[in-house]
Amino acid sequence: MGTSAKVSDTDRLVTVTLDPNTITSINPDEVHEWRIAIYDLLEDNSFRPARVAATGPFALHMSIIGNSIVLDVRNPDNFQPIAAHYLSLTPFRRLIRDYFRIRDAYYEAIRSAQPFQIETVDMARRGMHNEAAELLRTRLTNKIIIDLNTARRLFTLICAVQPYASRIDERISELPTVLFVCSMNSVRSPMAAALARQAYPGRIITRSVGVSGGKADQFVHEVMEEIGIDMSVHTPHILDELVANRFDLVVTLSHDAPEAVQRKGLEAGAVEAWTMPDPSLVEGNRETILGAYRDLRDRLRRRVREQLEPLVSGGSQNR
Repeated sequence: MGTSAKVSDTDRLVTVTLDPNTITSINPDEVHEWRIAIYDLLEDNSFRPARVAATGPFALHMSIIGNSIVLDVRNPDNFQPIAAHYLSLTPFRRLIRDYFRIRDAYYEAIRSAQPFQIETVDMARRGMHNEAAELLRTRLTNKIIIDLNTARRLFTLICAVQPYASRIDERISELPTVLFVCSMNSVRSPMAAALARQAYPGRIITRSVGVSGGKADQFVHEVMEEIGIDMSVHTPHILDELVANRFDLVVTLSHDAPEAVQRKGLEAGAVEAWTMPDPSLVEGNRETILGAYRDLRDRLRRRVREQLEPLVSGGSQNR
């Protein structure tokens, strides 16, 4: 029993986040299915990266790059990277199509069919899930160790998110690119990036990073939820994790960000400093603190609309 408890406590996922740049939807109703899939996966799973010494539990950050799902395994406390793997979607295309075909048939059967018809469809659904789960485990051999039940739930999540994949290839896109940088990528920079995506959906590519690593902030989730932005998908990143080196605009939001950006040697069409207060430093009761976060949100919202409109209207400076 001691061994089982240890596995349960360490070899499992406790957090799943989605990259808002590559898994996109501005309609809250459309994200319901992936939220359910995340809940089901976290409720019961066995998960650990292979060939690394890290001890769980683990966080999983998912993004879609080209034709691949990126499974980025991290420490759930500080979001430091542990292992990342690209999983090609090509071998799963038929199974993904079958998933949606059988899912629609199942819902239709529930509404109108006889019990034996529902059972027939349900058997087909279980068979498809088992096949997909086995394939997923095979493709993740020597990368991520998961049991069959976890593989089923992970496949369901992959099916749920892949229709919302951004089809923008950032390497050749002419959309303007903006990078927001603050101290820990927990509050100011992710809020600014999310507000920019909300203000200019499909018209801008935004990234956010921190000088050093931070943790997700619950107050950010609350005040952004008030204006229809789901920040539960955010995973803090640091400057050193950036792959892109060229941005049309880099915006620094903390006192330590300009020097860090300069050290990184980023190429930028322009660099702007929007010095913003850090609401996480505010002391007081809950309403006082929430008020500080709302004030930051509203200031960023105005600044995003005022400062980014010319860039979005004029297109990328790289053209």
